[in-house]
This record gives sequence, structure tokens and C-alpha cells, in this order.
Amino acid sequence: MTAGPETGASGRGVRAVTADSFSFAEAVGGVRGTVEAVAPGLLFVVVYVVTSDLAWSLGASVGAALVAVVARLAQRTPVTQALGGLLGIGVGVFWAWRSGEAKDFYAWGLWTNAVYLVAVLASVVARWPLVGLVVEALRSGFAEQAGARTRGGTGPDGARDGTGEPASDAEATPAAGPLAGLSAWRRDPDLLRRYTIATWFWAGLFAVRLIVKVPLYFSGDVGWLGTAHLVLGIPLWGLVLWLTWAVVRGAHRAPEPAGGVPGPSERGQRPDGPASS
Repeated sequence: MTAGPETGASGRGVRAVTADSFSFAEAVGGVRGTVEAVAPGLLFVVVYVVTSDLAWSLGASVGAALVAVVARLAQRTPVTQALGGLLGIGVGVFWAWRSGEAKDFYAWGLWTNAVYLVAVLASVVARWPLVGLVVEALRSGFAEQAGARTRGGTGPDGARDGTGEPASDAEATPAAGPLAGLSAWRRDPDLLRRYTIATWFWAGLFAVRLIVKVPLYFSGDVGWLGTAHLVLGIPLWGLVLWLTWAVVRGAHRAPEPAGGVPGPSERGQRPDGPASS
């Protein structure tokens, strides 16, 4: 398996779990990313608690999300995170405005957490833990390879060169399906165990959010619902990212060679035994 993002010092978002070291600040997007993620929800709940006016609350929330996008556009910095936040806020605003109920600002988040919970639990039962699929896709550069194939560049099978023309026999590598790297790890009991444990962490994340927030939603207590939304958002997400990193790190490292004899470089080639962490 080729070296992936785990060779870097640290990473952002889900990529943080494949990094050599873990930085909580960087994993959650840094100070700016955290502010962009927290500000819309914080303004919504504060304005609503103070004014009890749904329109003002929704306006403040949308305004904060728009400011984040405009600021990034003006500074010519990546807008993906800000746009994602704006989309999520937009869905919540639509639901709340349509129903006239402030609590429905959080309804979309409850539904998505329920869907995620079902998905991760199903993956564990099927012995295809989702964390394993995500981490192995990141390590193998699956998305980048898929993009290269779409553009006609060299894919993992070496079928074409950078111009889109068929590669020479000397340049071609043995044909292997693009999904091969996403399933090979399941033959390693230790990897399967690690990824299953990590997937349970994510199931716990979604379950805790639902257990705390669903009763608050049905009680209509927007103040406490908004507070729970913030507390169980980035802080809990960052904690689960760290727990995942702690379980996954070192999973693909070969043991130290004995007597100066080079050890195998890939997990599938190394002797049986627990991975070094």
C-alpha cells in the first residue's frame, strides 16, 4: 500500500486519524474553523433566548455563516468548510422557518445523526466497520486515484499516462481493481479489531447526541437544546477523532527489524503479532 496522508505531521478533520501526530486544534479546523462552525448556532440560541424572535434568530445565524463565506472569498482562501457550514445552517433555517418552531432549527441534525448511527452500527454488524473503509481510502489515496482515472491520468492500474494515452508495458503495474485496497485490510484480524473499536466510538458519538438532544427537542426547550448542540458538537467530535487516532495509529507499521535485518514495510507482509503503537 502506498504512503498516504498518515505520513504527515498532523491533519484536519477525518484526515487527522491517519496522521503521525494529533493536534486537536488542527483536527477541528483551527481557531478560524472553530469560530465559523460555532458562531451561527451560538448566535441563533443567544438571540432567541434574549428576544424570543425566530426571524431575528434565523437572520443572525445565516448572517454569521454568510460572513464566513464572504471573508474567505475575499481573502482567496479555501471556502469548502464555510460553504458546508452555510449549507447546514440553510437547511436548519428552512425547517424552522417553514414550521414556525425554533426547535426545528436542530431537526435536520437529529435526523442526520440518526442515519449515521444506523449506518455505523450496520457496518459493525456486517463486519465492514466504516472507520476502516474511510481510513483505508485516505491512506491509499483512493479519491485522488479515482480523480486521476476520471481525467485520463495514471490510475492504480497504470493503464494510462498523464496525457490520457495508454502507458507502456514498462510503466504499467499489475492491474488491481480500485476497490482492492478498501477490502484487503479485512483479512488482518488486528486491523479489523482496531477499526471495529474505532467505529464503536463514532456510534457512541451519534448515540450520545440523540440521547441528550431528542428529549430536549420534544420538550421545546430551545435554550438547553442549543447549548447541548454546541457542547456535543466540535468538542465531542474532536474527542472522538482523537480516540480514533489513538486506536488506528501504528496499525500499518512493521515491527522493528531484529539484528539489523530490514523488516517488511507493509502490514500484509509483516509477521503475525500486535502492531506497534
